Amino acid sequence: MLSSTILSWITFAYGAAFICFILYWMLKHDAARTLGDAIVVISFAVHLVAIVLRWIESYRIGLGHIPLTNFYESLIFLSLVIAFIYLVLRFVFRYTFLGAFMIPLSLLALAYASLSPDIDRSIRPLIPALQSNWLTVHVLTCFLAYAAFAFSFVVAVLYLLRRENKGGFLPDRETLDELTYRGIIAGMPLLTIGIITGAFWAHFAWGSYWSWDPKETWSLITWITYALFLHARLIRGWRGTKSAIVSIVGFCCVVFTFLGVNFVLSGLHSYL
Repeated sequence: MLSSTILSWITFAYGAAFICFILYWMLKHDAARTLGDAIVVISFAVHLVAIVLRWIESYRIGLGHIPLTNFYESLIFLSLVIAFIYLVLRFVFRYTFLGAFMIPLSLLALAYASLSPDIDRSIRPLIPALQSNWLTVHVLTCFLAYAAFAFSFVVAVLYLLRRENKGGFLPDRETLDELTYRGIIAGMPLLTIGIITGAFWAHFAWGSYWSWDPKETWSLITWITYALFLHARLIRGWRGTKSAIVSIVGFCCVVFTFLGVNFVLSGLHSYL
């Protein structure tokens, strides 16, 4: 399919952008960062077109459904959302240091989807469980939450790596600590909506709002982890290293919810 071919090439474009951001950090040349940002903007636009094209292709073969219904489609969409969040942070909030850290996450998701021989890229008919309008809202809110948590993870790691506040391309440690908090504040309502819409979707598909399916359980574990982060910060006054560590643990839960459950556990969400 043309959309899959385009996405394979976009993988290399994100890789080129990542190289530009690395050169920016190594050589301290603004031109490298500018080129990297330009590549990301163009790649994101083509990435979005490719997903829309896949949607059109599904109609051409008589299936006609939004491309969010299998593991391949979820990976390419997650990659798109992370790139989108990066562009918002870069051009709206003027965070110029994130390219070398967020774009690799988008690159890895798309590279695994586009280049792995083990992933089925074909468009298939929807199974009955996916034939619901709750699908779009549930997946969109969850993936936006994942992207916000990815940002929080990145700045938490940078906080732990930054030993002093003077000089360099990175913000000071206090700013990185605050950005970790803001990422989680943005992600938590989205994850909450995702879990709630998922419950309604489960009721439609399987007749039960909650069945302790592995992905449901790990989504709840992820939510509880970030809720503990907010409780510890707002009530207990946690800042700095403690907050960064909890943020990193939370993102590990996100990764296991999205990937680990698919490979290690089986359940009602195994098609994703």
